[in-house]
Amino acid sequence: MELLLLLIVLGTITYLIVKRSVATITRTPIWLFWLVMMAPALIWSGWWLIFGQDEPIPILLVIAPFILCPLVYWWLIQIGRPTSEAKETALEARGSGDPGMEKPTQGSSQVHPITPSEEATLRNCFPWSIYYLQNIDYRPQAILCRGKLRSVPEVAYKTIKENIEKAFGDRFLLVFQESFQGQPFFALVPNPWAKSQDRSEPEKLARPVFALSLLLITLLTTTMVGARMSGLPAGEIFSSPQAFFRGLPYSLGIIAILGVHELSHYFTAVYYKIRTTLPYFIPFPDFLGTFGAFIQMRSPVPHRKALFDVAIAGPLGGLVLTVPLLIWGLSLSKIVPVAENTSLLSFQSLDPRFSFLFAVFGKLALGNQLVPGTAIHLHPLAIAGYVGLIVTALNLMPVGQLDGGHIVHAMYGQRTAAIIGQLTRLFVLVLAFIRHDFLLWAIILFFMPVIDQPALNDVTELDNKRDFLGLLSLFLLISILLPLPGMVAAWLNI
Repeated sequence: MELLLLLIVLGTITYLIVKRSVATITRTPIWLFWLVMMAPALIWSGWWLIFGQDEPIPILLVIAPFILCPLVYWWLIQIGRPTSEAKETALEARGSGDPGMEKPTQGSSQVHPITPSEEATLRNCFPWSIYYLQNIDYRPQAILCRGKLRSVPEVAYKTIKENIEKAFGDRFLLVFQESFQGQPFFALVPNPWAKSQDRSEPEKLARPVFALSLLLITLLTTTMVGARMSGLPAGEIFSSPQAFFRGLPYSLGIIAILGVHELSHYFTAVYYKIRTTLPYFIPFPDFLGTFGAFIQMRSPVPHRKALFDVAIAGPLGGLVLTVPLLIWGLSLSKIVPVAENTSLLSFQSLDPRFSFLFAVFGKLALGNQLVPGTAIHLHPLAIAGYVGLIVTALNLMPVGQLDGGHIVHAMYGQRTAAIIGQLTRLFVLVLAFIRHDFLLWAIILFFMPVIDQPALNDVTELDNKRDFLGLLSLFLLISILLPLPGMVAAWLNI
C-alpha cells in the first residue's frame, strides 16, 4: 500500500515537472515523457511486487533505465520540435498582430520584437568601454546581445540595466549570463510583470487560508503518525485526547523543522524583493505524516548572491533547530542491540554508524551507553530531528533546483553546476549499490533536471564569505552521508 501511494505522489510530481519543462518546446504528448520518466520507478516497483524487496534487483535493471530513459526523453523532444515552416508561420502570425513587430523576411525564421529605430536605441545602451556589442540575435523568446566584456561584470550589468530601463522602461527583463563556451552575453526577455501588461486578475501569491489549511492538515497527519511511533496501536489513537496527543512531540518537532527551513527561504526571498508564495506543507496519512514543505519563487532572482543566500538560508535555518531537537530526542531514546537487517528508516533499531555526524550527536547525547554492538530506539522527538537531518542532506545535494544545486550554481556558474549535478547523480547511484536505502534518493535525483534557472545577473561571482559558507554546506552534506570511519568509531568507542 505504501509503495502504491508513493508511486501516485511521485507520478503526480513528475507530471507537473514534465509539463512545465517540455510543453512549450515540443508537440510530443506529455504522457509519453511522463511514462519515460516514470519507467525506472515502475520497473523497480514491479520487481519488488513480483519477487519481494528481499530479492536484489539485477544490476542491468538498475543501470539500463538511467542510460536509456534520458536518450529516449531527448529523442521525444527532437521528433516533436516544430519544423522551420511551422516556426515561420507562428512568427508571421505573431508579427502581424503587433504593429511594433517586423515580419520575418522570406526564408528567414527570425522575428524582430523591436523596430529598426528601437534597435539603434538598444545598441546605444551598450557603451563600448563597458561591453563592446558585436551582434544582435533575435529569438522568439528573447533578444540576444553578444559581444566582448570590457569591465567588471557587476559594473557592466548595472550600467546596461540602467540604460535599458531609460530606453524601454520595464518592457524587458535584462539577463546577463555565460554561454556554454564561457562568453558573457545579455538577453532581453519580455517582462511579464510590466505595468503595461493588461491583467484582468492579479496573481495571488499570498494565500494564507490555503497555507494555514495545509499546515493544520499536516499537523493532524503527523500527530497520528507520531502517536503510532510512540507505540500506540492504530485503533487506539483516537481513543482519548491523551492518546492522540502522544504524537505531538514528533508532530511539533517535524513541523517546526520544516517550517523554519521554508520560512528561512521565504524571508530571504522577501529581503531581495523576489515574488514568492507562502510555505505550503504536504500532508500524507502514512509513512512520516508529510512529504515536506515548499515555497515557489514567481519572479527572477536578481543575481547570484541572492540565489546563494536564498538557497543556503533554508538548510542553515533548519539545522539551527534540527541539532538541539535531535540531541534532546536522542537523550530520551533507548539503547538496544543492533538488528540484523537495519536501514535508514529502522527507528526501533537505528545503527548510528551509517552517518559520521549522526554518530557524533548520538555519542554526545547518550555518552557511555552507546557502545559497539548497540543501536538506538529513537524517541519520537529524535525521529523528528533525524528526519530533519536527512531532509537537510537531501536538499544539499548539488543537483538542479535543490538548495545544493542553487548553491553550486551561485558559486561556480550554471555550466559547472550542471556537470556537478550529473556527477552527483552517478555518485548517489553508486552509493545505492552499497546501501540500498539510497536507491530512492537516486530515483528522486534522476527526475530532477540538472540545469538550474539563471539569475538576472548570472555572471558576477560571489565574495569569499559566501564561497566559504558554500564549501561548509558541501562539507555538511558529506559529514551526513559519510559512514563513521573505523578509526573514529574506535576512538569514540561506538
